[in-house]
Amino acid sequence: MDRILSQLPDFFAWKNLVLLGESAFLTLSMTLLGCLIGFSLALVLVYLRTAPGRWALPLRALCIAYVEIFRRIPFLVVIYLVLFFIQTIASDVSLFSIAVISICIYAVAYTAEIIRGGIDSVPRTQIEAAQTMNLSRFQAMRLCILPQALPVIVPPAIAFAVSFIKDTALVSQIGVFELTFRGKELNNQGYSGVLVFGTIALCYFLMSFPLSLLGQHLEKRFATPRGQRHSR
Repeated sequence: MDRILSQLPDFFAWKNLVLLGESAFLTLSMTLLGCLIGFSLALVLVYLRTAPGRWALPLRALCIAYVEIFRRIPFLVVIYLVLFFIQTIASDVSLFSIAVISICIYAVAYTAEIIRGGIDSVPRTQIEAAQTMNLSRFQAMRLCILPQALPVIVPPAIAFAVSFIKDTALVSQIGVFELTFRGKELNNQGYSGVLVFGTIALCYFLMSFPLSLLGQHLEKRFATPRGQRHSR
């Protein structure tokens, strides 16, 4: 404890605060960018996966295989796969880009299942009503199905993004200068591990807690009147 107290003024010097702030911003940027792109691609994947007709059978099988495979591969393994694959075709790609691509690949697999669950929650009668109005499949999805599925999709999607803020610590293994990597650097400079990683843990909390509150707010806002009465 005496060592921690003696290191406090030097550890929280301006240069270290700037270093931690930049790495926290990098961590948050990777997470939001990767999850937003991944969510958009997951929408496309689910749309293709639900394509009707025999001609779409190979496409549906490919989409299902993608989701099942990458949901069962550890994120760290995905990072290394992306790193080594990209380095074979281009050596000047930044580590930040590799990290974002890895997050996208992983986010697509997980959020696709969230989106599919939300779409499946829409009553079949709503889909049939859209068909009777001569809406195309894309129009029915955009105008009828997705607006009703959003209350089911958004809360778990935000929860996934919150949990992934913590998982981005794994990209430090390939040298991305995010929070955990900077924590290792500061610890190697002689600062107490408790002080360093206690501060890192606080930074992760400060980044993820507002998103958790946003998820709770949206969940309450999307809740049906019946569900709100039940929660009370």
